[in-house]
Amino acid sequence: MLRLAAYRFFFFSNEGNEPPHIHVERGDAYAKFWLKPASLARSRGFSAQELSRLRKIVEEHESEFLRRWSEHFGH
Repeated sequence: MLRLAAYRFFFFSNEGNEPPHIHVERGDAYAKFWLKPASLARSRGFSAQELSRLRKIVEEHESEFLRRWSEHFGH
């Protein structure tokens, strides 16, 4: 869905029953962010500094992620 530097932002197709969120991966590191408002749901392998940077990226792309969530899941 979106690649930015070493990060991959994506949805899983079977998660339409959860509130809108985005997954982020970089190598073995993983995080899940709720989109409204942008907040960390869970993570493993990212430093606090990276998570802060990722939250800002999620905030910057929030409207695009929400639009794509609605298109993908029909909400």
